[in-house]
Amino acid sequence: MAPRLKVFTWSDGFHAFSVATSSRPKALEAWGSKQDLFATGLASELSGGPDYEAALASPGEVVERGLTIDIGKISRPKAKASAGPSKARRERVAKLEVALEALDGDHQAASAELDAKQQALNDRRAALDADHDKQRKRMVADLKKARG
Repeated sequence: MAPRLKVFTWSDGFHAFSVATSSRPKALEAWGSKQDLFATGLASELSGGPDYEAALASPGEVVERGLTIDIGKISRPKAKASAGPSKARRERVAKLEVALEALDGDHQAASAELDAKQQALNDRRAALDADHDKQRKRMVADLKKARG
């Protein structure tokens, strides 16, 4: 069952931005906001009006309406030109990915070494317990003979 859509809106003073999503976090993500606009009171849920209808017509897409510029005009904001991450950022990401793989490999090797040591200790304990049981049985038998 598809989640029920709600319409959320916020304004920068010049434009109203509305989006139809299933939750507040998804609305913040659609707007590209890093802060919780709902907590600050800048964003709210809509229950009707032209922005409401426009947002429901294209769920998940931000709908923009001019408040002081292009008053009343409803449209989708223009996509930002993005050439992607810079070369320096790509290199940093690649370096961090290699470091992460090395960290995971080191952890796995250390964990395997500890597992081997633990198994050796378990084997040593089992041998010690078996030797103790054998000697104890012999001593108990000797004690019975001596008493009786």
